[in-house]
Formats: sequence, structure tokens, C-alpha cells
Amino acid sequence: MTSNLLVYLIALPLFGSAILMLAGRRSDKWGHLFATALSASSFGVGLYLFSQMLSRSGGNRAVTQNLFSWISVGTFQVNAGLMLDQLSICFVLLITGVGTLIHIYSIAYMSHDLDRRRFFSYLNFFIAAMLLLVLGDSYLNLYVGWEGVGLASYLLIGFWNQKPTYATAAKKAFVANRVGDLGLSLAIMISFATLGTVSFAGVKAHAGQASTASLTAIGIMLLVAATGKSAQFPLQAWLGDAMAGPTPVSALIHAATMVTAGVYLIVRSNFIFDAAPTAQLLVAIIGAITLLFGAVIGMAKDDIKKALAASTMSQIGYMILGAGLGPVGYAFAIMHLLTHGFFKAGMFLGAGSVMHGMDDEVNMRRYGGLRKFMPITFATFGLGYLAIIGVPPFAGFYSKDKIIEVAFNMGGIKGVTLGGAAMLGAAITAFYMTRVVVMTFAGNKRWDEKAHPHESPAMMWIPMVLLAVGSVASGFIFTHGNSLVNWLAPVVAPNPEHHSEMLKPAVVSIMALVAVLIGIGIAIMKYLRKDVPVVAPENVSIFTKIARRDLLQDDFNEAVFMRPGQKLTQGLVVADKALIDGAVRGVARMTVGTGSTLRNTQTGFVRSYAMWILLGAIGLIAAIWVVTL
Repeated sequence: MTSNLLVYLIALPLFGSAILMLAGRRSDKWGHLFATALSASSFGVGLYLFSQMLSRSGGNRAVTQNLFSWISVGTFQVNAGLMLDQLSICFVLLITGVGTLIHIYSIAYMSHDLDRRRFFSYLNFFIAAMLLLVLGDSYLNLYVGWEGVGLASYLLIGFWNQKPTYATAAKKAFVANRVGDLGLSLAIMISFATLGTVSFAGVKAHAGQASTASLTAIGIMLLVAATGKSAQFPLQAWLGDAMAGPTPVSALIHAATMVTAGVYLIVRSNFIFDAAPTAQLLVAIIGAITLLFGAVIGMAKDDIKKALAASTMSQIGYMILGAGLGPVGYAFAIMHLLTHGFFKAGMFLGAGSVMHGMDDEVNMRRYGGLRKFMPITFATFGLGYLAIIGVPPFAGFYSKDKIIEVAFNMGGIKGVTLGGAAMLGAAITAFYMTRVVVMTFAGNKRWDEKAHPHESPAMMWIPMVLLAVGSVASGFIFTHGNSLVNWLAPVVAPNPEHHSEMLKPAVVSIMALVAVLIGIGIAIMKYLRKDVPVVAPENVSIFTKIARRDLLQDDFNEAVFMRPGQKLTQGLVVADKALIDGAVRGVARMTVGTGSTLRNTQTGFVRSYAMWILLGAIGLIAAIWVVTL
């Protein structure tokens, strides 16, 4: 009975999306309520399934539902099936729970938009696609949801596509994700070619029969997929521009759910990476690079949403790092993913609340002193801030510190390098997030006299309050009695052999807290004790200039990929015209020329035709004579 309910998790929001699109303008008055109700209904189904899982023993909690036979070609047999286990239920509750809060927030935030019905249709479609991604029982089923969230992201980022820059941002995100999707496609192909299956259970069962080289190839391709979807180095350039979409989109897609899909993919494929240590090490390295990359970019951003986007990139880097640390790190990667879903979604909604009260202004240099005018937004945003920088006892303290601890305790150069990168990232995070809070809520007002900052309506701040509660309490809940680690053990069982205690947890926590205090102190001295100029100064260091330009990631992509790609395309066009078109035109000219020559033989005189008959007969007789000799 329980397994039969899995399809309703996806079907409810998918039905809502379809109805709103088909009903068109007729649903303008009630579409937003309908979509929110269906998202909430899916959350209700998820809660019921979670309660049923709690009533069963640890080894019997996973349930599956086979919908129909999808592909049946020779030995390639794939069913459209769903699987709910301890890992996927975490994502189901996050997607539907946070997603529903964002639906509620959007009712007020998008109230004046003439296309609100279409916006909610896209939100429902995204929820359905994301649920399919985490509930699919095979890599191929996951791939369908993977592409679905890519499409939904494109539609939502470019929702206001009447602005060319927004449409361009949507295309940029779509293309970058397609590059990553190629990696997932190749991983599926290699999996079937070497293991004969693409289901999670089948790949896990047959992984021991495959060579290390094959498993490493699959792992690297899965990592490529994760870098695209989760905006990790070197496919991270799209995330900052994706902030062009409405702010609830940033909260749902680019903070809490879609960009964490890469983390889910790696943790779900733990049996691949555990058998391919090279691929696993690459995962950790990519995570360490990205967490520093995003943090450095975040220090230089004046756009509040882009600063939070850089922060998201960095925090997902921590998750990828945790997933790359092996069996002892998987659960902590998921823990940070869940806590991040609360505090980062809350801060994005807080940024939207600030924009709502400041006539859509996003430049933090034109804020200042807003805590007096927006006390609820300040309080909820502040709690998320304390969580993300890792101040105890807020959520990020429990999850991020655990990743730093495990990184250091890998031992050797690897442990020092990865742990040191994570610790440095913690200090930079404290700096740029304090910068955001100070520039927005503290100091003197710097806005134009025409602005009238005010608190957002209850429909917006209630979801922010609920997310703030998660920012405070979720870390303690997940770590109390090792609850989350034990919950995930049947899926990603920790292996004590991979863990040594080079630094005790208390030591790591003290080190991280000192790093955080240093970052806070520098930010306060730079932005609170001095007046913040309304216009960003031009006379800055070369490092700041590079950071403002996203560490030249777009310049690199343009120089290495776009320009050579344009030259290659132009060359192919010339080759096409010269060779392909030239060959076709040559055949045509030869045919016309041959016809013109033969036409000269058609004179219309009987004596001419008689001569040709005579010559033909003589030639035929000569040929027969030669052959019979």
C-alpha cells in the first residue's frame, strides 16, 4: 500500500503544472492557490511515507514501485520505477517542504505580475521533476528528472524574458548544464556497456566485477554531471547570472534543491566512488577548489543576490568535499545539504523581502540601516547568517564543522590540504556574509529619498520565520544521538577504517570559531566603522577587480571555448560551402554540361541519324569480333 503512493508525490505537482498551462488565463485568479495546495499535498504524502518508514526496521525501510516497462530492447531492460529509501526521503521532505513555503511566499511576492499563473505552473513542474530525480530507481530514470529540472530552471530564470539580459542568463545556464549532462549520459552508457545494467541496485551488485578503470571512468563522468548541475568548478559560471530570475526561484532552485542534485548523485553512487579512489579524490579536490572560488567571489559582490549565489556555490563546495571524503563523509555532506536548505533559502527570501521594500534595488551600497524598517526580515536573515558562518549552536556549526573535521582527519598531505582549504573558506565566509549583513541592515541609510523601505506582508515573512527555525534547530536535531548518520547508514554506511582522529572535534570547532571571529572582525572594521561609499570605488587592487569579474571565469570560457568554437564553426561553414556544396554544384554542372554536349547530336536530319546507326552497328560488330577471337 505504501509503495503505491510514491507516484502521487510526483503526480500531484505535475498535474498542477499541466492544469495551469492548459487552463491559461482562465486560472489567473486561482492558479497560484491551486499550485500551492498541490505542492502542500505532495509534502503531506511525503510526511505520511516518512511516518511509515519510521515504523519499520532499518533494513526494511526502502520501498519501490514499478510503474511500467519502459525500454525492452534485447538485454537492455529498463522499467519506469520509483524507489524511496532513507536517502531519498530526506530530499523528498526538503523539496516539498521548502518548496511549499516558497510557493506561499511567491503568492505575495508575485502578486502584481500578470503572468503569475505561468510562474506557479513552472514551480509545480520543477517540484515534480526534482522529485523524479531523487525517486528514480535507476540512472536512466534519474536522467529524466535531471533533464526536467534543467528545463524548469531555464524557464524560471528566463521568466522575465522580455529583458534580453535575463533571456541570455537563462540560455547560459541551460548550455552549461547541457555540458554537465553529457557526463551523465556517458556514465550511463559506460555503466551498461561494462555492467549490463543502469539500475542502482544492479550497478551496486555488479560493481565488484568491473575493473577499476571502468569504475573510475563512470565516477569521473558522474562528477562532470555534478559540476554542471551544482555549479562547481569548472562549470560554475552560470550561477551568478541565474539570479536574473525572480527571487523565489533563487531560493528554491539555486539554494535549496536543484543545485544540490550533484551532491545527491555522488552520494547515491557511493558504491562507484568507494571502488574508484581516484575519482573520489577528484570529487574532494573539486569541492575544495569551488568552496574557495565561491567565497572569494562573494567578497567582491555588491548585488545582494549575486553575493548569496557565490555563497551557495561555496557551500555546495563543502558538500562536494564531504562527499569526496568517502564513507565517513557522505552523511555529513547530506547533513550540510539539509541545513543549507533552511538557512540559504531563508536568506534568499530575506533578500527578496529587502528588494520588495526597496523598489527592487539589489545594490547593497544603496541599503544601510534597514534593520529599523524591516525588523522581521533582519531577524530571520540574521539567524540564517549565524547558521551559515558556523556560530554555535546554529545549524551550520554542526554540519560544516563536521566536514572540516573529517577533512583534517584524512591525515597526511591530503588531510592538511583539504582541511586547510575548508578552514580558510570558513574565515572568508564569515567575512563576506558579515559584509552582506552590515551593508544591508547596519550603518547609515544610503538609499534615495524616493525609496520607502517597509516590512513585507505576513504571506512573505511567515515562510521566512519557519525557515529561520530550521536554521536554528536542524543541526542539533540531525546530530543528536547521531540521528542522521544512523538514519542514512543502510544507504551510505560509514566505514571506521577510513577515519582517524588526528584532531579532536573540540579542537576543530575552536579553530573554526577563531577563523570565523577573524572574518567577522575584519568585515566590521572595514564596513561598519567606516562609511560605505554609494558608488563602488574604482581605485582598488587587481585582486578585487578580478574577484568582481568572477575570477575571470567568463573571460576564460570565452577565450578557451567560445572564440575557438566560433572560429571552428566559421571554418566548418567554409568547408561546407567548398566541399559539400561544391561537390553538389559540381555534379549539377557536370550533368548540365553533359546534357548540353549530347544535345548537339540531336540535329533532326535523317541522314545524321542514319550515320550514327551505321557507326553503332559497325562498333557493335567490331566488339563481337574482338570478344570471339
